[in-house]
Amino acid sequence: MTRSYGNDRTAVEEVISKVPAVTLGFWVIKVLATTLGETGGDAFTMSLLHADADAHNGGYLIGTAVFLVIFVGATVAQITAKRFNAWIYWFTIVASTTVGTALADFFDRSLGIGYTGGASILLACVLGSLALWHFSLGTVDVQTVATPKVESSTG
Repeated sequence: MTRSYGNDRTAVEEVISKVPAVTLGFWVIKVLATTLGETGGDAFTMSLLHADADAHNGGYLIGTAVFLVIFVGATVAQITAKRFNAWIYWFTIVASTTVGTALADFFDRSLGIGYTGGASILLACVLGSLALWHFSLGTVDVQTVATPKVESSTG
């Protein structure tokens, strides 16, 4: 499908993307999803597993493992979806923030490396993912995310 952009660009190939448009609505939902994920991660590890009372009781590690399984399942569902599905996409975002919260608490409280150490590890993972994406596809443009092959960055 071709879209005309007037004088600036005559025609651009429109890609059927599996990511939502970044609008005000996107940011509202993103903030809500992040808050939900952080609250869910803390509720499970602290309230149910009592990791806040004893950071070495395995609660943060168990919470991280549980949420990692959910995140991997959500990611597989997102990658295998044929087209954009808002429910799968946002569930995957919530799953990522939930596992991220449990993992950050595990790094800080159970391993004792603090939020700076944990954030450094997570930053290295993000940068590694972006580097793999760029190496595999030659770009990190989200508008190219339209197929499972591209989405999994296996080029």
